[in-house]
Amino acid sequence: MVEDLRVNDRLVIPAAELQWRFSRASGPGGQGVNTTDSRVELRFDVEQSAVLGPFRRSRLLQRLASRLEGGCLRVVVADERSQWQNRRLATLRLGELLREGLKPPPPPRRPTRPGRRAVQRRLDAKARRSAVKRRRQGKPSPED
Repeated sequence: MVEDLRVNDRLVIPAAELQWRFSRASGPGGQGVNTTDSRVELRFDVEQSAVLGPFRRSRLLQRLASRLEGGCLRVVVADERSQWQNRRLATLRLGELLREGLKPPPPPRRPTRPGRRAVQRRLDAKARRSAVKRRRQGKPSPED
């Protein structure tokens, strides 16, 4: 069952760098949940990984900083009744987290200004609204 984790076309994390822990889970399973270690915790040490180059390592450390514990990325799964299904889900989630962390940052926003026509429409709408409120006040206007 232990196999390498394919993150993308260029990055494959060897199974030796993945640390697994199993424990008893809460939730569905009836009495069986008290006897089987179906909860799965998968850890990947980003700081000490041999397959990550300096660029990928720094990007992951920066983008996933809020999820790291001591330089390790941790995924915990206890969704299913069987350990095998939870292991599969844990590898999928870890792969997705690493793919998201390796994505390049979005391009910077270029500030824009509203066009003349948009500004004029906004001012016309304000004037119409102001006129409606003036009519509601009940005071006689100079035109009356």
